Amino acid sequence: MTETPDPTALPDVTALPDAAAVPAPRRAASPAGGLAAGKPLAGITVVSIEQAVAAPFATRQLADLGARVIKIERPGAGDFARGYDETVKGLASYFVWLNRAKESLTLDLKHPEAREVLAGLLAGADVFVQNLAPGAAARLGLDAATLRARDPRMIVCDVSGYGSAGPLRDKKAYDLLIQCETGLLSVTGAPDAPAKVGISVADISAGMYAYTAVLTALFMRERTGEGAALEVSLFDSLTEWMAQPMYYAMYTGVPPARTGTSHASIAPYGGFRTGDGGSVQLGVQNEREWRRFCEEVLRRPELLADPRYATNAGRVRHRAALTADVEAALAEVTTEQTLARLDEAGIANGRINTIGDLLAHPQLDVGDRWREVDSPVGPLRAVRPPVRIGGVDPVMGAVPAVGEHTDALLAELGYDPADTARLRAAGAV
Repeated sequence: MTETPDPTALPDVTALPDAAAVPAPRRAASPAGGLAAGKPLAGITVVSIEQAVAAPFATRQLADLGARVIKIERPGAGDFARGYDETVKGLASYFVWLNRAKESLTLDLKHPEAREVLAGLLAGADVFVQNLAPGAAARLGLDAATLRARDPRMIVCDVSGYGSAGPLRDKKAYDLLIQCETGLLSVTGAPDAPAKVGISVADISAGMYAYTAVLTALFMRERTGEGAALEVSLFDSLTEWMAQPMYYAMYTGVPPARTGTSHASIAPYGGFRTGDGGSVQLGVQNEREWRRFCEEVLRRPELLADPRYATNAGRVRHRAALTADVEAALAEVTTEQTLARLDEAGIANGRINTIGDLLAHPQLDVGDRWREVDSPVGPLRAVRPPVRIGGVDPVMGAVPAVGEHTDALLAELGYDPADTARLRAAGAV
């Protein structure tokens, strides 16, 4: 399951109390000390009411760069992504992936005293991120206009399925459904069978845009002193990623076809059988590479004189014949010999690996790519973030238990142990 916005809308409740009446930690005046310690976002506090994938993916990037991320969860079960599976020593693989280095605070936002706690947190926050069901944030007084009227420096990021306008604004949005609505399935899969992308690509795209939008807003605030209202939807994010097929269809009148592992507009590009029953994946990008491919890999220079293959457009039009010619040449060599020839000729190539192959991939054995992160079930392996910044070591902190930091955060807000016990007994936290 790859749900993103919370499908259960909160009932109408009284909006947040006046944050000025609630004790709160104040913002750090400057993150300079954090910069010296290699944490670019030290001193930045993010409060997030988030579930599932898209918003947690965005805030985890911020946490890895040193921001303090306070994750609001439901008392008891918490983020429903905690229950997707139990494959990581009893924890959910989705939750482990998305929620390291965060603090977990449980709040029942239908409870008035829980909303007082949230108001106190927001009074000391730089960024607020939410992916509640459509309309729920506004009913809670958590919309950007309300929050930024109280604090113009606040950055408010709303992550949703379809955005705040349009005929689908109130529609539930899960990753698969967004893949369908944006036409991704029409270009993914074999010619006779569409297939969804096997990872949460709509969620990830929205999460990455939310992350970069927050970074941009923080940069803008350094220049102007003003925060920002940010809006990111899964539909808009994946539509942006579908721009090339859209251009192709707009200006040819014909949408790109599903081509399996082949490329709809480049040939030869994709998988080809070899003589030992294996296959290789390769991509020829230009005419110089096409010449090398024919001469050095296929060792069939006569194909260069075939008028059907004189241009990439021609090779695409005659893809079936081209594939037959390529595989006839490769039938005389093994997979390993083909890969060696491709490397020698400077032609991009790869293998179709399993997840097991990826886990054992030699490329992951260099460059300090594996780390250990703590969790409620002990240390877990994790791959470090892909962007390397000189002098910055990603935080990669612990995966929190549900409500693990509730007592400590309440204490920061001025609640004593008796107050915390009373809130817990009342079901507010």
